[in-house]
Amino acid sequence: MALDRLIEVDDLIERVRAYNPRSNEELIRAAYDYGGRMHAGQFRQSGEPYFTHPVAVASILTEMRLDDATIITALLHDTIEDTRSTYQEVSQTFGVHIAELVDGVTKLTNLQLSSSESKQAENFRKLLMAMSKDLRVILVKLADRLHNMRTIKSMRAEKQVQKARETMDIYAPLAGRMGMQWMRDELEDLSFAVLNPEGRNSIMRRFIRLERETGDVVKKITADIRKELKKAAIEGEVRGRAKKPYSIWRKMQEKGLSFSRLSDIYGFRILCSTEAECYAILGAMHQRWRAVPGRFKDYISQPKSNGYRSIHTTVSGRDGRRVEIQIRTFQMHDVAEAGVAAHWSYRDGVPSENPFAVDPKKWITSLTEQFEAAEDHDEFLEHVKLEMYADQVFCFTPKGDVVKLPRGATPLDFAYAIHTRIGDSCVGAKVDGMRVPLWTRLKNGQSCEIMTAAGQRPQSTWIDIVVTGRAKAAIRRSLREEDRERFVKLGWELARVAFEHVGKRATQKALDTAARQMGLGEASELLARLGSAELTAREVVSALYPDLGGEEPDEIDLSRSVIGLGPDQSFERAQCCQPVPGERIVGISYRGKGVIVHAIDCPALEEFQDEPGRWVDLHWHSGNHPAGHTVSLDVTISNDAGVLGRICTLIGEQKANISDLHFADRKPDFYRLIIDVDLRDVEHLHAVMLAVEAESDVASISRYRDLNRRP
Repeated sequence: MALDRLIEVDDLIERVRAYNPRSNEELIRAAYDYGGRMHAGQFRQSGEPYFTHPVAVASILTEMRLDDATIITALLHDTIEDTRSTYQEVSQTFGVHIAELVDGVTKLTNLQLSSSESKQAENFRKLLMAMSKDLRVILVKLADRLHNMRTIKSMRAEKQVQKARETMDIYAPLAGRMGMQWMRDELEDLSFAVLNPEGRNSIMRRFIRLERETGDVVKKITADIRKELKKAAIEGEVRGRAKKPYSIWRKMQEKGLSFSRLSDIYGFRILCSTEAECYAILGAMHQRWRAVPGRFKDYISQPKSNGYRSIHTTVSGRDGRRVEIQIRTFQMHDVAEAGVAAHWSYRDGVPSENPFAVDPKKWITSLTEQFEAAEDHDEFLEHVKLEMYADQVFCFTPKGDVVKLPRGATPLDFAYAIHTRIGDSCVGAKVDGMRVPLWTRLKNGQSCEIMTAAGQRPQSTWIDIVVTGRAKAAIRRSLREEDRERFVKLGWELARVAFEHVGKRATQKALDTAARQMGLGEASELLARLGSAELTAREVVSALYPDLGGEEPDEIDLSRSVIGLGPDQSFERAQCCQPVPGERIVGISYRGKGVIVHAIDCPALEEFQDEPGRWVDLHWHSGNHPAGHTVSLDVTISNDAGVLGRICTLIGEQKANISDLHFADRKPDFYRLIIDVDLRDVEHLHAVMLAVEAESDVASISRYRDLNRRP
């Protein structure tokens, strides 16, 4: 294995001076010498001197043309943590500003971002706090992770997997969120090589085979584009490349396509001088090649929050092969490469005066403000991951204002993005003037109008419709406030049964202690969440008695899964609404039939409003239910080979059994199916529906409810 060569201080200084002739050469040299002394005698697992790593990190940052402070921080970023150096010594030698940056990187290094969910969420908060003080600490940390991934083969196999997974889950999306797409692509591809080496090798082999069969496609298409630019008398620079193996693999998995059927595996960039030329080039490209519908994005008129500006279009190019083309000015390209880091980059010896660079303080403020609504760790983590992974769509209000949302967002997300009050009172939506269901997925450029009504309150089913953390948090908060008293009462009963199950008593003190242990403050909050199924009784018991509550309990007998029946009463699940454990239920008594259990929102209950004597207050047992509760799913899929097989496989992967299936409707291009699935509880139901809904050939999925299927 080739070892990293230690970059000499003169070489490093020369790299900095190439873009910043006014750099402080003496201070960089002093930092290089200091770091070398502090790390003397330390070695990396590959056997090379440890100091090669900080120097390599500094070198990566010179490629981004960053300022002296960032370069010096990179040289010193491990001194406080791994050597005898101290914050005070670095502060005295290099100044308080540098010492704070080095200390910030040290604190980021100590965050265990791949730990348990609650710990991970708290560390994300700390990460954002560190970023908010000075974003350059995360730039150094990302360069540090990039070099570690480039040299990961020297680590133990299990350590490689852990680092690669952490990089794929956290650092790569964060680089992308900051606008440094090149770094995201490389981090993902390096992680891919560790996590799925055979998958990556198969992509590489197919590329080689394709090149052998078709020749250098990139070179040919580049020549085609240059020819069109020359015809249009536009000066532009054309750059072409094959997309990274991981990017291709991800598309294959998402679309369920083989490599041979995958389109747009090549990407091209056209760089020009002015914004007007960008649109002229777009016209020339569309005049020469047919544009692919739905694959056009104009980030020049609607820039991303990290400053990214570009026109994206996909055309059917040479031999009908789909080609993605990005069109931008040279200044836009600088920001597209550096992202938020463009604020600190230098050009010709002075800080770059790029009009498209984003103010890092405003960017980090807008990012953190989106997470302030989160009331607990899980919600915060949900916000962060959705925000980092989101590919945005831009929709318009009736007045023409732009609302940015993650891909997959619905009119409900749109409503909550405008104002929580609008979301809470939403009763319907119009998209481009047409009335649509609230679960409709919004597309780029659509206009959305929200209809509201006084007295409307969020429904529990909305949680499964929205995708943004802001909307989910607002809905949960409203539902908790509205149902809090009822949930607390139900939570008491669930806690009492769960504690008795392990031979303990659910006293006020025990519940207060459990609430503090779970970070919920007081027992009433714990009981409200327990009653609303946001917590399980086993989690509450485990908080106080890990040895008693942590083990998976025996499955509950189906005949005993409902609590609240009389000694001689039996029950059946209503087939009209098919309630499952975790959902709120009520019973209706029948002479000779026992009790029929309905979901609390079942329309069939309306006919019993004048017969209160037949209503039975019920709730599900809080234990571990078997997969014996049948639910009918209404699924519309495209009429294509293999789609039904994939749907059945997805359901099986969720450990759910299909007990019946029939076709409700057949069209030339779509099938509508009613699939009966045996499930454990409402969480199991949501997992199955989510897995199926994510399949690209599924047009819609919902629970099938038929009021004719009643006793």
